[in-house]
Amino acid sequence: MPQAEGGYVSLPAMNGNGNGSAIYQSTTEPQAASPTSVFESVKRAIGQAIKSSPGDSEELVRMEQRQPVIVGGGASTMPVDPMDDIELRSVQLQFPNARGSILEACDQRRVPTDKGDIHVAIQGDTSKPAIVTYHDLGLNYATSFAGFFNYPVMRGLLENFCVYHVTAPGQEEGAPTLPEDYVYPTMDELAAQLLFVLSHFGLKSVIGFGVGAGANILARFAHGHPDKVGALCLINCVSTQSGWIEWGYQSFNARFLRTKGMTQGVIDYLMWHHFGRNPEERNHDLVQMYKQHFERGVNPTNLAMLINAYIHRNDLHLARTPPGTPGAETAATTLKMPVINITGSLSPHVDDTVTFNGRLDPTNSSWMKISDCAMVLEEQPAKLAEAFRLFLQGEGYATPLSTPASSPCGTKYHTYSSIFFANFREEQLQAAQERERDRQRQLSMRVGNRLRETAINCSSSNGGSGDNNANGPTSEEDQDVENGNGNGNRAYVTTDTSGTLYYGTQSNKIRITENPLPEPISS
Repeated sequence: MPQAEGGYVSLPAMNGNGNGSAIYQSTTEPQAASPTSVFESVKRAIGQAIKSSPGDSEELVRMEQRQPVIVGGGASTMPVDPMDDIELRSVQLQFPNARGSILEACDQRRVPTDKGDIHVAIQGDTSKPAIVTYHDLGLNYATSFAGFFNYPVMRGLLENFCVYHVTAPGQEEGAPTLPEDYVYPTMDELAAQLLFVLSHFGLKSVIGFGVGAGANILARFAHGHPDKVGALCLINCVSTQSGWIEWGYQSFNARFLRTKGMTQGVIDYLMWHHFGRNPEERNHDLVQMYKQHFERGVNPTNLAMLINAYIHRNDLHLARTPPGTPGAETAATTLKMPVINITGSLSPHVDDTVTFNGRLDPTNSSWMKISDCAMVLEEQPAKLAEAFRLFLQGEGYATPLSTPASSPCGTKYHTYSSIFFANFREEQLQAAQERERDRQRQLSMRVGNRLRETAINCSSSNGGSGDNNANGPTSEEDQDVENGNGNGNRAYVTTDTSGTLYYGTQSNKIRITENPLPEPISS
């Protein structure tokens, strides 16, 4: 077998006619006397191809009979898979607001308040029940809720609801720097601004959906105005005032944001606030997108004002009153409306949500910890969407019974609620059928009773007396009427268009009524 120094030799295949077919069918063998391995030969050929220039006299890559072959000086040739020539180009990360963005799908509004105008984005039909969202630190409505409300399950939910995305002052996309003399609203004042939003859009009651600092604001608003909130879905909600460690870190962050801008220390703290520890081990791309958003898409001065308001928050003053406590009512010290309290198992705010759950009424609240995530909206949107949808169904809101999305294997799936409602409809149908059968049974019994009573009266009137009855009926027709037969021209039961029953022959019909006495009708 022909061999070349230092490697492999490709052998052209010959067909039966010996005309040099282009089909590569031969095998290659290494040179026994050469110590060079196949990997070194390939590395040498690729290295020479990289170092060479287009002007080299030696052609390193050529096409021979439509089969790409790498040729090295003094080395053998070997075929190359055409797929090896593919290169990945223009691969770049996208910002979270561009991924599933709802900027174009929302109606942007500026709502005037006593502390300045705030930005509100409307998504959906305004005639439907309202959901009010509020974002967390370092985010806005687009970066916090864009991906979640564009999730297939949530898009189906938006057919029955209208979402009002509220953004804190100065936190919207491309917001100008607030003036130095601007007094940023406190947490209570931020909650009071929601009254202006409800009044501006004519909303009597809303469903709150908040994350982090936004959850705290919505809880304050619900506690102060329980008649304005029908239900609450709060994620990583903190109900206490800031501790010394949080106050110290956030104070340094606010100072650096005012003086130096978005520093690496501030970015690290915001990443810990949203993702917990070691977020790169879960979703590296998601972490990189949010890091780039914090670096480029946030106004540092405005964020410093919001952080300063958040660390100076006061306690929500919620307490779960034990049952039977004299002189105290649970509704007066805790939230009246139904609350679903959600957190991620890897979130740094798990203990805060447990404390918040201990202050809620257990009869109308629930606590949920979702596994393998910290930022629930981004890492586990399917579980959160299903929990939120079932929560709304439990409160009597109309939601889709099944989702148009399909499972990864391509088959459509049904949720627990859709199965429940399907069984409910089947039970209702069976009950209706059973009621119809009972009605028909009672009608047949009533008709039978009328027939028997009519037959008795009919025989009495036709017989005249006991002697006549003893002599028997005088005609076959009378015998048929008496016996109730319905063959041929004999007695039978008929009805007219009004539903009235008649018994007898064509010449002798009797109307069947509630009165057992017969009513002869002339033919």
